[in-house]
This record gives sequence, structure tokens and C-alpha cells, in this order.
Amino acid sequence: MMGRGVVTALTLLSLLLLWRETAAIEVPQDPKILQDLKQPPTIIKQSVKDYIVDPRDNIIIECEAKGTPVPTFSWRRNGKFFNIGKDPRVTMRKRSGTLEVGFRSGGRPEDYEGEYQCFASNDYGVALSNKILLRVSKAPLWPKEVLEPMVVSEGSPLVLPCNPPPGLPPPFTFWMNSAMTPIPQDKRVSMGLNGDLYFSNVLAHDAHTDYSCNARFLFTHTIQQKNPFTLKVHTNEPYNDTSFNATDPYGGRKVAESTPTFLSPSGSESSKMVLRDEQLLLECIAAGLPTPTIKWFKKGGDLPGRKVKFENYNKTLKIVSVSEEDAGEYVCMANNHLGSIRHSIFVQVKAAPYWLDKPTNLVLAPDENGRLVCRANGNPKPTIQWLINGQPLESSLPNPSRHVLGDTIIFRSVQMGTSAVYQCNASNEHGYLLANAFVSVLDMPPRMLGPKNQLIKVIENNRTLLDCPFFGSPLPELRWFKNGQGSGLDGGQYRAHINGTLEIKRARTEDEGTYTCVANSILGTAENQVRLEVKEKTRIVRAPEHRSAVRGSTVRFDCKVTSDPSLSVTVAWTKDDKPLHMGWRLRKDEESLTIPNVNEGDEGTYMCTVKSEIDQDSASARLTVLDRPDPPMDLDLSDPAARSVRLTWIPGNDHRSPVTQFLVQFEEDHWEPGVWRDLFTYPGDLNSVILQLVPFVNYQFRVIAINAVGRSEPSRPSPRYKTSGAAPDSIPRGLRGWGSRKDNMEITWEPLLDLERNGANLHYSVWWRRKDSGDEWNNVTTVGSKHVVHNTETYVPYEIKIQARNEFGPGPESNMVIGYSGEDKPTDSPTDLRVSKVDSTKANVHWKPVDMNSVLGEFKEYRLYYWRESSLVPGLTFTKERKTKGFFSTAADPTGILSDLVPFSQYKMFMVVANSRYESPPSNTVAFSTKEGVPDAPRFFRINRRSFDTLHLEWDKPLEPNGMLIGYQLKYQTVNGSRVGRPILETFLPNVTDFTLRLPDRSARYKFYLSALTQVGAGEVFAEESPHFANEAYMDQVDIATQGWFIGLMCAIALIILILLIVCFIKRSRGGKYPVRDKKDLPLDPVDHKDQDGSFDYHSDEDNKPLQGSQTSLDGNVKESDDSLVDYGEGGDGQFNEDGSFIGQYTVKKDKDETEGNESSEATSPVNAIYSLA
Repeated sequence: MMGRGVVTALTLLSLLLLWRETAAIEVPQDPKILQDLKQPPTIIKQSVKDYIVDPRDNIIIECEAKGTPVPTFSWRRNGKFFNIGKDPRVTMRKRSGTLEVGFRSGGRPEDYEGEYQCFASNDYGVALSNKILLRVSKAPLWPKEVLEPMVVSEGSPLVLPCNPPPGLPPPFTFWMNSAMTPIPQDKRVSMGLNGDLYFSNVLAHDAHTDYSCNARFLFTHTIQQKNPFTLKVHTNEPYNDTSFNATDPYGGRKVAESTPTFLSPSGSESSKMVLRDEQLLLECIAAGLPTPTIKWFKKGGDLPGRKVKFENYNKTLKIVSVSEEDAGEYVCMANNHLGSIRHSIFVQVKAAPYWLDKPTNLVLAPDENGRLVCRANGNPKPTIQWLINGQPLESSLPNPSRHVLGDTIIFRSVQMGTSAVYQCNASNEHGYLLANAFVSVLDMPPRMLGPKNQLIKVIENNRTLLDCPFFGSPLPELRWFKNGQGSGLDGGQYRAHINGTLEIKRARTEDEGTYTCVANSILGTAENQVRLEVKEKTRIVRAPEHRSAVRGSTVRFDCKVTSDPSLSVTVAWTKDDKPLHMGWRLRKDEESLTIPNVNEGDEGTYMCTVKSEIDQDSASARLTVLDRPDPPMDLDLSDPAARSVRLTWIPGNDHRSPVTQFLVQFEEDHWEPGVWRDLFTYPGDLNSVILQLVPFVNYQFRVIAINAVGRSEPSRPSPRYKTSGAAPDSIPRGLRGWGSRKDNMEITWEPLLDLERNGANLHYSVWWRRKDSGDEWNNVTTVGSKHVVHNTETYVPYEIKIQARNEFGPGPESNMVIGYSGEDKPTDSPTDLRVSKVDSTKANVHWKPVDMNSVLGEFKEYRLYYWRESSLVPGLTFTKERKTKGFFSTAADPTGILSDLVPFSQYKMFMVVANSRYESPPSNTVAFSTKEGVPDAPRFFRINRRSFDTLHLEWDKPLEPNGMLIGYQLKYQTVNGSRVGRPILETFLPNVTDFTLRLPDRSARYKFYLSALTQVGAGEVFAEESPHFANEAYMDQVDIATQGWFIGLMCAIALIILILLIVCFIKRSRGGKYPVRDKKDLPLDPVDHKDQDGSFDYHSDEDNKPLQGSQTSLDGNVKESDDSLVDYGEGGDGQFNEDGSFIGQYTVKKDKDETEGNESSEATSPVNAIYSLA
């Protein structure tokens, strides 16, 4: 027997080694496939294994399955067939296996407790649900009992048992008093996992009569209460409730302390078994006085920090989702200052079965191979049992294509008709797992699942996937073709995936075309086509940029887009990821978004998103709105001192532009009330400063914040602060002494500013004395800013000083300054005035100085008066103008240079000496002549173009020839951009002022340089450039009337008119009826009128048009000839003499009296004569 088992195992092993698995067919969830696909049942919904129901509700046991054909359902109860039809309370839902048990007509839910299992069947197999253990929820009453009072000594431990009635599921317990208030719990008093209430030590104030345990049942939503406990506490000393406090819970009484002992668990060690993935709860509650503290640790390792939690004041250790590595010895330690105690808990982790490899449905084509694998683990190791259609595999009919090898079933060369549902049951003492997996043998010809002839648009250079979903059993082979040509596409740019998708690594324009996918198997062929179009990418080429804008300004965000011309794109803007509504203010065009008059509400992130039907691009930028800061607030004054005070404020909102400065201003109510002046500027990071103040001022302050945008509004004023008075700190400025007359000296100074007074009753003490005299100081006190010293000698130096005073005392004295009494006229004049080294524009001046004592004042300068007397150029006129030039010199032989003289002129001059107020009598007068110089530029220089090939140049003499003109010099050369031609030089006599230049190249441009000449040389150059004939209007108008071609043209026109008039006269003499106006003042009607005899008078707007061929100017503008034929006549009617000579004008001129009142009259035109011939 044993030998035959070994042979079977070897056979299966060799089969497994030789077997080559075919990939299982994955059936797509396509309605077109599923409606024709035959499949065994699959359980899709079922009730939980441990199913507790509420007795007040109907019982519903769920079981739903899918399959083709639709499955039918049956149930087993406690391992036996459950005949639903025999029980009127039990019904099964349509197209479902769900059972519903109703109790409207009576019955007890407890009668239906038991183990249920659902079977779903069709022609291809049977699927099983889990075994569902149905139990009815129970909420039993608390047993009636008489509880004796609990008597305990103060400081002793105590356990109040709860023992709730066993419910299904177990109830949730909690402790309350008679007022339905939870019993306070802490480190000393807490409830254990079993529901008991533990006191580590009892205090006197624990004595109550209403400790009640409550059990809440979840399903029935009911709470049951145990009879209350009465707790009496014996104390060695009297106890008063008012003496209790947290720091001394015994109210000063002596209570015996004790070392820690464990209330739960008992002993030094215990054990705990927990299942994998469940929750581990370990508890240690200790007694002792003082109350012990609990600590936890694990022997041989650390506590799993991420999973462990400590609850109930560290008395409970909780580990969620336990795993095998959480097994081991856990130690809890309780200690107080008297000692410690330990308890070891040995934790074992067991495991109900859990999946390692759960079997899945298997769809195979005929003659294909496959396998079902069922691997599970647990502690202890689970056993694996295979079933087929709900029956043990061992009891089923043998199948040569099926072989079982432990947790694996191998299928080889399966055939039609062998479809079934296989169940795998993995079980151990802690539970079981049940999985259904069907094996479906399917044959189906190839079918295309995607839409037909799909158009795909993709972006250039993008990875592109062309989908071709297909199905067939056996799985067809799929190949791709482009434009119906060539072999299959795979390799290089293309990659064909096993699911039928064709990948194009980088789509290019040449990849456009029609792609055909062909699926082929032994059962047939199917194909589909996809047309591919490659488009340019939609891109934002000019993206919006971050902006910081001042409130009220205009902001523009760019968003310029390029895209494929065949794709329509839309541009949308969002603000802070929300659609942006344009409204009346925002403006959007194809390339930008404009936000005028920005405010704080416009701040945010703006995103431009451009979309086409196949792609999109986006770019964003942030708008920061800047504004002037809000004014500072809550100004406060502190730390007062005689000349300072501390000012503190709260800065306002800076509106995203940091405050750089704070400007402190002040206002005082005495000198300029209501006027705010700047006091000082402080950095923007300060909000508390000490202000340096001046005495005797009643201050009020305000603060202005300044940022990059501007200034804030001023803050509200601070309270007033008045400084005490003091003597002046300042010295009057601008102290000086000077004489307004020759016998006095005025002492003046600038009065102190209002804020420099420092007190009331301001006045000034002034001292003066003659310098180096050794005299006593003269003194005067005044409130003004001036004092006059009389009866002084002329121009005498004085020493002067000043001091400011007020009612608080004198200020500092000024430094001594030197002042002078008044000046008088100088008595001496400079002598021996002469010149030397005279050239065309300057001369050296010499003179003998005066005695400085004769100046009678402060010496200022020697002042030279000079003027141009005449020009040496005959006939040159000019305006005489007397000029001055000062020379400051104290040398014994002074000299100076007189410059800016006009050449070739006669000059005169004299000199005086000057003090601050007066001049001396004049010196001798000197005459001298300047030498000849180079002339000024010509007065004007014009270039006129009179024909195609000539230029006419005109100029005028210089305004100042500076000598005798001997001629003019003209240099000219061609210019073309930066290139210039060879210069040509022309000279002219002084009486020549024009020149005609013939141009060898009429299209060339010339540069001319003209200068006048004297014997000294060429003067200043006048440069001009010639006008261009083709595109400039600057040229002389040609005198058309003098041109021969024009005279000939006029004669031809006159001859034609004469012939027309002769023809008209001949036709009239033949008796033709041509109406003639009886009166020449009869106006021409604006429209044609029919005469009484039926004839018509013709006239037209053409009469007023100019003659064809009128002469135009060279630049295209119509020019009226200077020699108009109109001017040939002298008025009156235009007529011809008998010999045909022309004596009038082309148009008849009316006399003044004829034209008045007949403004619409027309002159008879030769053109009208032409009309009359018609």
C-alpha cells in the first residue's frame, strides 16, 4: 500500500516537471462578451461567519451569486438540507439566495439559531458560501442579590465586583452613582478590563452609598443597573470634608503606608493567548499607599513603539493588530517610595488560517493547461481540503486531465464539459477559510471589442498607444499593419503589447495613417482599423510672470499660445484654482488678461489654461497688490523727561510692502497752532522711540508710515505733552556790523526761531567797542533784531558780540565778530591808464594804483568801463553798448587782460576804483583799435533746385566781417550715407552772393561748406546739404509760363475751342433750334428744364471739372500756372474779333452789378458747346 502511494507521488512530480503552463484566459468585462459567455457560479455576497441578529428584527441571511446561466440556490442547516418551502416564515428573494425569516405571524428567533450554508448551482458547477453561525442577541437581567455594605479601613485596597450577566455579544460596563454621574477615575481609582472597580487605596471621602455597575447591551440598546454598593471607611481620626485637598488627601491625619501589591492579575506571573491580527490587552492594577505607578517593558526586546498604546493611567498595555513577533514575556512593575513589585505575563500568539495564495477563477481553452493553488498559513498549521461542486474531491468521478498535488490542482489538456467550481477549505482549531474558484473551459472565435474605425489624434513626439481590445478562446494572435501594407508592426519605433495595444514611442508626422489590427486563431479572424493624426503640441510661449502692483494701477498677464492650426483651442483663466469671472472690469483677449484699477481682492495666483481636444498647457503667476500702509494706531507717551518723552505706537497693515520708515510729526499750539511739522524719521522696524524735544513747547505728535508705495494717512494725534522752560540754548545767527551812512554802524542779527526761545520774554543783549582800542564795551538790550550806533568815524572796525535771554536766564554768548562803520566816496582815481599787446579780440590793460586809504571803505575792485566806438569796415553799422570788467589787485604795478573784443574796431575806455557803495572819479580815457580777424559765418545760405540737373546757391555777407572781405570759399562733395566723395573747391569775389551748379549725377546728394575770407583767413563755415530730387519737396517752383512746351499746349487748346465755336455758329445759322438765353444774367438751373417749344437746355457737372491734361508739379501736386490764360483777358464777355483773334478769356467774367444776387450763374464753357452739338 505504501509503495503504491510513493509511485503516485513520483508520477505527479514528474508530471509537474514536464508540464508547461498556458496563461489563463482573462475574460474582459465587456457586455457583448459576457452575454454570450457561459460561466459557473461565483458567490458575490454573503453574511459574516459569526452572525448575531437582533431578536426584534426579521432575520436576513445573505447569499448572492452570479453566473451564466443564472444560478439556483439551496441551503443546508446544521449540515442537513433546509427545506424552505415547508416553513411559512422563511422566504428566498427572487434571483438571489438570500433568506428572510419573518415573525409577524409568531415564532421565536431562537428557534432558527444554527449553522447555515448556501449552495449556488447552474449547469457548470456549484459554489458554496461560508458556514454562517446564526445566533440571537441576548440581554439577560442582572440576578437579584442583596449586597452587604463594604467596610474598609482608610488606606486599604478595595475591589468592587461587577460580574455583569453574560450577553451576546458581551455588554459594555461602566460605573455611575445615583445621580447618573460617572464615578471619577484616576491613577488611584479605575475600572479593570473585567468591569470591576479597583481602589489602590481607600480615602475617607470615598465613603458613598451609591456605587453602581451598569451594563449596556449594544443590540438591544438597553442599560441594566446592578444594585448599588455602600462603602464605609473606618478612620483612626475624625474626618472633615472641608479638610480634604489634593496635596494632602488625608487632611493632616496619619494613615499607615504600604508597599505595592497586585490586585489584578494575582501572583507573580500569568499567561495570555491572542490570535494574529487581533488586539492584545494586558492589565496590571496594583494596591499600595502612596498609590503605585505602573511601568511596562518586554524581556529580550523593546516594546513595539508604533503599535503599543498605554491606557487607563498606564495600567493597560494595548497592542493593535498583533503579529507573531509580538509574542514573549511582558513585565509590569508597580512601585512607590516603599518598594516595587513585578508581574510577568507570557503572551502566546496563535493564528486562525490566513491566505498566502488564494485560488482564483481559471478560464481555459480546450487542450490548454492550468492550475489552482490554495496556500494558507496559521498556528497551528491548517489542513487543506479540496472540494468540487461542494463534494469532497476524493468522492468525485476520476478525471484524467486533473491531478491533485497537496495544495495544488493541475489541469492538463482540458476538454469541453469539464467546467466545475472547486472549493478550498483551510482549517485549524481557531477557524477556517473557504474559497470558491471555478474552472471554465471556453471556446470562442476572435472578436473585436473596441469601436470601429476610430480616429485618434495625438500630439507630436508623444508616446502614443493605439488600443485594439479583442477576445477569443483560445487566445488569438494579434498583428498590426499600417495603411494595409507590409508585414506586422513590431520593433524599432513600434512595440506591440500582449493586450493588443500598439505603442508608438514618439509619434511623428510620418506616422499618420490608417492602422489595422488583425486577431487570428484556429477558430477564425477579426480585424479593426484606427486612423492616426499627429498634431502640433499646444504650448504657452509667453507665460504670465509674477507681478507686484500698486493698488489702483493696471496689471497685464500675458498668455501667448501656439497650437496646431487644425485644432481649436480655448483659453481659460482661474484665480486661486477657481474660475475667473470677467465681469465689467477685467478684460481678456487672445494673448493676455488685463486687470485695471487693481485692489486687494485681486491678489492671488492667476493660471492661464489653454485646452485643445487632445492636450492642454497651463502657466501661473502670482499677483501681489501693494498699497500705502495703514496709519499707525494707539499712540502712547511714556517716560517723560525735561527734554524728551517716549512715543510708542502700533504699526498698521503694510499691505504687502514692508514699512521702511516712520515719520514723526509734531504740532504746537502757541506759535503755529494746527500746523504739523516733521520732527524725525525712524527705521521701519521700530515702534517705540525717545523724542528729543525743546523747552517751553506744548507738543502733540502723530506718526506716518512710509513704504515703497507711498505714505500712509497720519495717525490720530497723541495726547499733548508740555516741556518746561529753560534759558535759550541758541546763539542768534548772522551777527554783522555795517554802515548805512558814513557816520554810523548798524548791528543786525537773525532773531531766534520760535522753537529756540525756550521761554517767554525773549530779548537780546548786544555789546560793541572799537577794535584794538581797549575801550569798555558798550551795551544795549533790545527785543528787536537791529541796533544802530551813531556818530562813528568813516569805515572804522568794531568788535561785536550778542547774547539771547528769556525769563529763565541768559543763553550762551556769541563769538566776537568784526563790523565796520559806513563808507564814503573814494578820493583818488587810477592814473596812467594804457593798453599794450592789442590783437583782434583782446588787449593788455595797465594803470597806476590808488592809495588804499583813499578808498574810504572796503576795496572791491578796479572797474574798467569800455565800449566799441566804431568799426574800421566802411559803412558797417552797430549798436553802441558800454560794458564793464573788474580787476581785483593790490599789486604795485597792476595789469589785466580785456578779452571778447570785436576785431577791426575802434574802442575807448576809462577806469575807476570802487568800494562797497561808491566809485571814484574816472581816470584818463584811452582809445585803441583791434586788429583784423576772420569773418563770421554768412548771414544765410540757401540751396534751391530749379531743374533736374542744376542747383542754385544763394548767400549773404556775414553780420560781422571782422575785417575787409576779399571773397568767399565754397567746398562741396557728394555724400552717400557714411561715404563721401572727393571735395571740390570754388572761390568767389566779395560782391558775388549766388552760384548755379550743374549736376553730373542728378540723383546724387551733395554737402556744401561756405565761408567768407579776409586777409587773415577763412571764417566760420556754414554747412548745408542739397535736397534730393526724387522725394523732397524743397525746390523752386519752375516758371511754367516761360516753358515752350506749355505755350504750345495752350495754343493747341485755343485752336480746338475756335474750331468748335465755328462749327456751332454754322449749325445755328442753318436754322437749328438751339435755345439761347435772352438775358446774360439769367442763372443756369441746377437741373435740366424743358422749354415751352419742347427743346431741352443741357448742362452738366462736367462743366466744373478742370480740363484734362492740366499741368502737375514734379512731386505730383496740381500747380496752377503762373501764366494762366485767365489773366490774358481784362474782363467782360469772352469774344473773338472778325479775324478770329482772341480778345477775351476762356470764361466770361460778370460785372459786379451782374453777379450780385446771381451767385449760381455759370460762365459759358467750351465744353457746354460740345454738349449743344449733340
